[in-house]
Amino acid sequence: MADQLSPDEKFHLITRNLQEVLGEEKLKQILQERELKVYWGTATTGKPHVAYFVPMSKIADFLKAGCEVTILFADLHAFLDNMKAPWELLELRVKYYEQVIKAMLESIGVPLDKLKFVKGTDFQLSREYTLDVYRLSSMVTEHDAKKAGAEVVKQVEHPLLSGLLYPGLQALDEEYLKVDAQFGGVDQRKIFTLAEKYLPSLGYAKRSHLMNPMVPGLTGAKMSSSEEESKIDLLDSAGDVKKKLKKAFCEPGNIQNNGVLSFVKHVVFPLRGEFCVKRDPKWGGDKIYTAFEELEKDFAEEVLVHPGDLKASVEVALNQLLEPIRKKFESPELRKLSNTAYPNPSKTKGAAKGAKAGGGEDDELDPSRVDIRVGKIISVEKVGPSFFYFLFYYSAHSDWSIFSEGEPRRVEPLDPPEGSSPGERVFVEGYETGKPDDKLNPKKKVWEKVQVDLKISGECVAQWKDKQLMTKLGQITCKTLKGGNIS
Repeated sequence: MADQLSPDEKFHLITRNLQEVLGEEKLKQILQERELKVYWGTATTGKPHVAYFVPMSKIADFLKAGCEVTILFADLHAFLDNMKAPWELLELRVKYYEQVIKAMLESIGVPLDKLKFVKGTDFQLSREYTLDVYRLSSMVTEHDAKKAGAEVVKQVEHPLLSGLLYPGLQALDEEYLKVDAQFGGVDQRKIFTLAEKYLPSLGYAKRSHLMNPMVPGLTGAKMSSSEEESKIDLLDSAGDVKKKLKKAFCEPGNIQNNGVLSFVKHVVFPLRGEFCVKRDPKWGGDKIYTAFEELEKDFAEEVLVHPGDLKASVEVALNQLLEPIRKKFESPELRKLSNTAYPNPSKTKGAAKGAKAGGGEDDELDPSRVDIRVGKIISVEKVGPSFFYFLFYYSAHSDWSIFSEGEPRRVEPLDPPEGSSPGERVFVEGYETGKPDDKLNPKKKVWEKVQVDLKISGECVAQWKDKQLMTKLGQITCKTLKGGNIS
């Protein structure tokens, strides 16, 4: 197919559905002369989920355009990013990523013989690479390194030096993989611009950069391996897929931060060229869309596409993609690999303490057990001299609404960071990976025990035991009630 495409047609295929391209003219010049060399890297941290189909479908585009594609399993980066992958699990996670990424590519019909797979530590521990790390470290300021990794490297109050090295290593990978362009999410833009700024200072060529948009997760925020409710795992059963999609944020007419709709745009249409919305015959029966814009318009106008029909139709498409992956991982060897690369943390913790699962006082006081979500106020009505009625919209699995209270009796809603979406999870700093209870046992009084220590700081920041309440976009604040309680 690629032999029959003109350079302009190849460029269109390479760049379609991308949010941004840096170095377009250079790409066009290369395509006039030869095939493009591009790489996509993934840090081997949490388990890959269905959002990984977005870069996979783009890799399929690259191959159709004749590109030479390298996939980098960035194991060293996974360790440097606040030790998201323990050193003793690095090798196992690389093996897991390799198996599951290859299974994903096979499920969408991508020929593996046209791809090159590389492990980061195969070249990043060499003498030449290490010397370049030192050379780069002598040029990049702490400010630039921290800024570059702000949206990719886990941000903590006292960052480790390893996290500051991360962006520089990703920049050097472009040279050592001998590519023309790097492909990634738009959240990596600052790392890409750091590479463009500093690689020429080392005597290396400036590369082009291809950026995918960030596809919302099921809660409306970025799909994340560390937030169970925001994602569908590649090995989830058909029942789990149905359950998670049923809870997914998909407000009628809302085309912003809609993970269900975004999946259709960035995965289903590029791979299949059409999408079938399954509907009851009394509502007109099934409708086939051949252009995403038409589907988006009908959903926005709330006429022909209901959220329930959209979810059910995505469920069918998603299970068709996942079934070959599930079958591959039915083998005893891959089951063992999955369990050893990602050991159950609760079992590990329980074995270490000799405690019964879910039993101790410390478990009850773990704030992550309470499922707190960002809400959206729909309307406010006064129902008496001193009382107001608040009408909220939440995602389907929200548990709590949170307000700050001051003296004399004043109430203010807490403010999530700008850009937050209804249904996005709120967590306590340091408890990001904890999983909330499906249903709180009222006899255990978990909420009551957590709520006692929820306060507003003197800087109007929401806290639990002096640790900040946050979403993935930043801290939760209050406008005026310094020192107030949260209930």
